[in-house]
Amino acid sequence: MKNTAAITGGVIVSPTILSSSIKNMAKYRIALNMEFCRSANKSFEEGVKIASQIGYKYIEPMVHTGYELLSEVNYFHSFSMEEDPLLMQEICNKYGMKVSSLSAHSPLMKPEAAVSRLTRAMVLASSIGCDYLNSDEMIKPDWMDDELALSTMKYTLKKMSLVAARHRKYICIEPHGIYTKTTDGLMRIVKLVNSPWIKVNWDTGNSYLAGIEDPYEGLEKVRNYVYHVHAKDISFEHSRNERGKVTGTPVGCACGEGVVDWERVMKIMEPVDREIFLSVECGEIDEAERSLEFLKKTFASQLIEI
Repeated sequence: MKNTAAITGGVIVSPTILSSSIKNMAKYRIALNMEFCRSANKSFEEGVKIASQIGYKYIEPMVHTGYELLSEVNYFHSFSMEEDPLLMQEICNKYGMKVSSLSAHSPLMKPEAAVSRLTRAMVLASSIGCDYLNSDEMIKPDWMDDELALSTMKYTLKKMSLVAARHRKYICIEPHGIYTKTTDGLMRIVKLVNSPWIKVNWDTGNSYLAGIEDPYEGLEKVRNYVYHVHAKDISFEHSRNERGKVTGTPVGCACGEGVVDWERVMKIMEPVDREIFLSVECGEIDEAERSLEFLKKTFASQLIEI
């Protein structure tokens, strides 16, 4: 990518110098969730290649257990955890990419699946050097009441907190489901287990679409727990059709072309003194291109790597 410069106090400063001067506030790196190439029927490797060509330095792969048919014939981007973890690293190295986090969404109310799946994702994360695994509660079975659901999730998260502590990886719960559609519900799950390794992945689009509370007030309530952000914008048409009717959506539109007030998001998160990945969740390759340019401009003053 081109080495752009910023002007500070009348002096031209390179991005590297500017980023090193950011103190006591949130600092960002931009990543790309691999869902951007799902509609284009691209394989994992082809998606990594395209992300690199667009200008991204980090990706958030989706991972799965077993052998998924469309992935096996190179029509889908998800990466099987049956493969050698170093294969993912090899592919990323080939295109000069790094892994920011893993989209390891697992059904917390189904421990027979979630514990094994998240454990394997922890091992993969350790092999490739990323620190964040993103998930949500997923679907609550009709036969499960709230008391059983919460106790089951507590069991799952307790088991996973022990694995996370060994691997020193964060499990980041995002707003997406029946419980996490409100910040109180989200934090109830995050705090089911007292662990420094269970945090929040704030999804800007899902929190807006739920339509139950103001998403910016919600972000203010949870920001001290936010260690990862899904940068998802919601088109005005999407908002009109589904806000208040759903608890989340797989992907949004290009960042900056929808309803999300990104400057307000940045302002709310400013006091949080740590590095945070902004992982773009859009559904088209051209949207990934426009999202990168928009976020580079909007978050320029707090970007570590441009």
